[in-house]
Amino acid sequence: MFNQRVDKTLERKCGNWRARFVSLACGLALLAGGVPSWAQTQQNQPPQSQTPAQTQDNGKPKQEVPAEAGGPDSNMGPYTIPKKREDAVPPPPPPVSAKKVEGLPDYSLKVNVPLVNVDVLVTTKDGQFIPGLKQGNFRILEDGVPQAVTNFNVSPAPITAVLLTEFASTSYFFLIDALNASYSFANTLKKDDWVAVEYYDMQPHILVDFTQDKRAVMGALNQLRMPGFAETNLFDALYDTLDRLERIEGKKYIILVTTGVDTFSKLTLDKMMKKIKDTKDITIFPVSIGWAIREYCETHNSYYCRNLHGMGIPVGHMDYLQADNEMKTFAAMTGGRAFFPRFQAEFNEIFQQIGEDIRKQYSLSYHPTNNKLDGTYRKLKVQVVGPDGSPLKVKDQKGKDVKIDVVARDGYTAKHTVD
Repeated sequence: MFNQRVDKTLERKCGNWRARFVSLACGLALLAGGVPSWAQTQQNQPPQSQTPAQTQDNGKPKQEVPAEAGGPDSNMGPYTIPKKREDAVPPPPPPVSAKKVEGLPDYSLKVNVPLVNVDVLVTTKDGQFIPGLKQGNFRILEDGVPQAVTNFNVSPAPITAVLLTEFASTSYFFLIDALNASYSFANTLKKDDWVAVEYYDMQPHILVDFTQDKRAVMGALNQLRMPGFAETNLFDALYDTLDRLERIEGKKYIILVTTGVDTFSKLTLDKMMKKIKDTKDITIFPVSIGWAIREYCETHNSYYCRNLHGMGIPVGHMDYLQADNEMKTFAAMTGGRAFFPRFQAEFNEIFQQIGEDIRKQYSLSYHPTNNKLDGTYRKLKVQVVGPDGSPLKVKDQKGKDVKIDVVARDGYTAKHTVD
């Protein structure tokens, strides 16, 4: 009884106290203009129960230890730095870029990988071009070592050629043959071809620089009417032409109309051969002149034949034979062919064949296994093989085997490191 009365009495007193406290709080709120929203949010949140383990000795609540991921468990309390994981991979450092220095030029490193270009002509013994060959039909040996062909092309392209003609005061028959041969070559030109015309006696003379105008080529040949000196300095003229053509990019050709006799050049044959070996991307097609009068003089010992080369220059039959061998050598070293027509009527056919040889060649390229830039001369051998690796067999319309000729340059000179 006593406890019930006491509880009721306390309840009435506490109720009266609470009512007074609420009235006082409402009055203060009306005077302040209302409770702020963030305070209302905190007041509306239910209080979290605290356990004895969460209370410090001074009676203030104790914060929990943050989780392994970092940060407090509730939305209240100080910020905490996340714990660093031991197995985490650090981010890669930012790339370091060179700073541009004002006034200092930019430099770059360039590595030259050797690339050898080889033009190959494949014909029958009769000179007929053999079409339809693929990259796998060619095998290239450099100093006996097989090479892997990387580039292969058979598309026709315009030619860049120099017509180098011997025109000296030697023999009337030589002059007529030289002019007929030169005009025959000019008639085979196409509109996209680039041709320069040059003649030589004691020294070379340029009649017209590279042009695509066929009338300009004919006009240059029309100037060859009165010969000057009787000297035929072939080596000097050919050396000068090779030296000029080296400055032009791409594949070039020299159509050499000549007797092949050199009378008074400053250069020797050895220097001429070295120049040809050191020259790349230039093919020489020699066409001999004067064969008819040469054969006549073999059986006639007349004064005219003894002075066949003119002005009393001693040139005998052996000199012409030596000249023929030199022309064959120049052609073989550069991948061309030498022609020795006996009659003027053969000129048109010869130059038509030269044009087909130039426009129907197979162009091969490879990176040599010997990549040393030592300036040495390296021998080349090109073989045409079948699918099984044996020599390619070609049959004619009657089913008979036809022998084939593979024409390519004999070698090349590797680039030197000081070049």
